Amino acid sequence: MSRRVLVIGIGMGDPASLTLKAVAAINRADIFFLLDKGEASAELIHLREAILETHRAAPWRTATVPSPPRGQEGRETPGGYRAGVQAWHAGRAERLARAIAAELPEGGTGALLVWGDPMLYDSTLRVLERAAGMGVPFDIEVVPGISAIQALCAAHRIPLNGIGEKVEVTTGRLVAQATPDAPAFVALLDDGSGLAALMARGFDGQLWWGAYLGTPDEMLVAGRLTEVGEEILRLRAEARARKGWVMDVWLARGAGAAGGRTP
Repeated sequence: MSRRVLVIGIGMGDPASLTLKAVAAINRADIFFLLDKGEASAELIHLREAILETHRAAPWRTATVPSPPRGQEGRETPGGYRAGVQAWHAGRAERLARAIAAELPEGGTGALLVWGDPMLYDSTLRVLERAAGMGVPFDIEVVPGISAIQALCAAHRIPLNGIGEKVEVTTGRLVAQATPDAPAFVALLDDGSGLAALMARGFDGQLWWGAYLGTPDEMLVAGRLTEVGEEILRLRAEARARKGWVMDVWLARGAGAAGGRTP
């Protein structure tokens, strides 16, 4: 029997938001691998543990895997942003491969609990594919979860798209470089620079923002960007100073776009 690693989408942190399939997968695993990104994200590990306490029927075992510093992913990398990401992924894959070889016996099932949905701007699947070729082989099984985009639209009670219109899913880094052409676009992984650049360009559309969606710390702001942009940047800066991390997402819709409830 081969080893198996489950990649389980756990939504945005609310134990009640897991799918029934995710709950079943949690109860199939023999061990959970937790990627530790340092003191600032210790709360993310605690939230995963709370999900296990809620849904796991039997005692469980965890293995903490220190993640390489995210600085290796930054723009200061000599090879540029993409080379930095590749180096960071390689470092994570090597550490995961060692942990899986040491902790997961032949025929065993391990699991990683991934925020949102594993297919959407998340590195876990790419990293695991690398790890499977570095040490002992293992199969990968993916269980989808509620994405940040779904959680955002549900929290604001809005449809994602206008009638007959496309939506672009992008990153804050790319929005900082240029405003998307799509009538509506969602920005993930924004450190605030994408939103600030959009404001500087005088974008005159509607924006729906959410942080820590589905948790007790959830924050929501909606309105015309020219009116709410500064408030959002202030809120996320205060939250990062207080918690050490921010997990947020926003949807923008141009002034001429159709559909969607006006905030």
